[in-house]
Amino acid sequence: MRFRRLESNPDLPLPARATEGSAGFDLRSSEETFILEPGARKLVASGLEMEMPSGLECQIRPRSGLALRHGVTIPNSPGTIDPDYRGELRVILLNLGEEAVQIERGERIAQLIFSRFSVPRLEEVENISASERGQDGFGSTGTR
Repeated sequence: MRFRRLESNPDLPLPARATEGSAGFDLRSSEETFILEPGARKLVASGLEMEMPSGLECQIRPRSGLALRHGVTIPNSPGTIDPDYRGELRVILLNLGEEAVQIERGERIAQLIFSRFSVPRLEEVENISASERGQDGFGSTGTR
């Protein structure tokens, strides 16, 4: 995984796991300190660009501590970064809490989760095979 620093981030650490067992890499805000009002959302810069190998995606997920303490989440969670994207890593933060939240420069705002993906061949057909579940949808497996 290759990262390039932008001028807005000459000093912050690269994304890193908090512990050896952590799946997510913490991503930090490179913005000057700002206030996120209740109900407000903001596109927050990291000051980093990333180059991933083909066949790998990066999901941006909320940090549980921000969500629990302040109601700050990511509305399009998980956001997907495709391997051919070369722009700045940015995160949409949304304050679902009842109070304004101050986000400091360098604060951990999201987690990056890396995952392999496959690209299936899509085929249009007249019929699809039956299954035991059939068309039973939302909540149907919890009633059996």
